[in-house]
Amino acid sequence: MLGGTEFVGRAVVEAALARGWDVTVFHRGHHEPPPGARSLLGDRTSPDGLAALAGTTDTWDAVVDTWSAAPRHVRDAARLLTGRVSRYVYVSSASVYAWPRAAGFTEDAPLVEGASADADASDYARDKRGGELAAVEAFGAGRSLLVRCGLILGPYENIGRLPWWLNRVAAGGPVLAPGPRGLPLQYVDVRDLAQWTLGAVEAELDGAYNLVSPPGHGTMGALLDACVRVTGSGAELRWTDPEAVLGAGIEPWTQLPVWVPPGSELHTSVYSGDVARALATGLRCRSVEETVEGTWSWLRSLGGTAPRRTDRPEVGLDPVVEAKLLGI
Repeated sequence: MLGGTEFVGRAVVEAALARGWDVTVFHRGHHEPPPGARSLLGDRTSPDGLAALAGTTDTWDAVVDTWSAAPRHVRDAARLLTGRVSRYVYVSSASVYAWPRAAGFTEDAPLVEGASADADASDYARDKRGGELAAVEAFGAGRSLLVRCGLILGPYENIGRLPWWLNRVAAGGPVLAPGPRGLPLQYVDVRDLAQWTLGAVEAELDGAYNLVSPPGHGTMGALLDACVRVTGSGAELRWTDPEAVLGAGIEPWTQLPVWVPPGSELHTSVYSGDVARALATGLRCRSVEETVEGTWSWLRSLGGTAPRRTDRPEVGLDPVVEAKLLGI
């Protein structure tokens, strides 16, 4: 596992250890990997940063890589591991598809242009596509697996989306709930992502897979209702029309995490992906309630403050803005 101490990487490592697999984690040493994993220390962005990998003669059945910055760092790791790893799994993103995406987009949808395996960091979409190209160029189409995730929620989330909602609901009182209640969501619990990925390694799958729940697996109402139940706060969800939310200048997705207005280009692009390939190869998605419960349990174990990636924008709504829209 390249990484393996936070969010997606950590969930994959824990799931692999639970299966009895031998796991090596190559990481920078900023966080401890899950107990039971072997550590190799290095920073792939530094000169000779892959020395710990180069200096061992170990071989592995698969490597899982979640890198999301300069593609050339995926290129370098993949080239180094070509003769010592059977399969390269690159955790990518649906962001690699050209914008806007058509409703029901499949793995054959048009991809962003201008990406390169040799590139420095540019933007998220091209960085992820460049990482895909790097994996395929080193390992070939038959030994590389591209996991194109949509929205990822669950324990260890270091983006702040579901943790923000849980903490806001836990604080109680009237809560701005952006409507409609039945707004369909499409996300994957990080633990389900991990289990599918390991199963794909066992099945020796290759190629690209959209990895997210079927459209409408959850709704905005189900998500926020679950937040109220698991926190036990008694918060009052005040459902508000999308027009009123947008009219107040509130930014979808960032100021109100997860939410995007219905019927918008953004909603179609984020919440309408076709996941038939993943479902046919073993993807199983736990309920909204389980995702929220698991995240709340983890968040409480940290005292309510989730870790945050410094390379992602801050999410959440200013209480003053919320109170003004709600008239309180």
